[in-house]
Amino acid sequence: MIKRPDHFTIVTDQLEATRAFYVDLLGMREGPRPAFPVPGLWLYANDLPVLHVVAVERMPTPRRGALDHMAYWAEGLADTVASLRSHEVSLRLIRAPGANRTWQLFFNDPNGVEVELDFAETETPPEDWKTLSGRLR
Repeated sequence: MIKRPDHFTIVTDQLEATRAFYVDLLGMREGPRPAFPVPGLWLYANDLPVLHVVAVERMPTPRRGALDHMAYWAEGLADTVASLRSHEVSLRLIRAPGANRTWQLFFNDPNGVEVELDFAETETPPEDWKTLSGRLR
């Protein structure tokens, strides 16, 4: 029945920092959003609204759900790592095991949500990529 992921929704008390992280740093774009009665954003990859952001005054306690991480297919591994580093984002870079050796880049957004970006195995990593294979700080 399920065909593909549609979108993720995150809740934030840091709407502008979240927008800047996903739009300015990771290259999503802000796009049309229905007139919901709460503030927020729909962030697009290509022409699809893949990340819905709901703004709250303060984060709910206890936090809802058990989302482990969200993953996106991406391009431009070396530039992405350089950009994240320039913004002092802690990250971890590994190669997937097995026949398909994709690159997997992990880091947290401003809300503590883990993001995974997957890159083709043919992408060139930064020279010091092995030092980035440890745990997130």
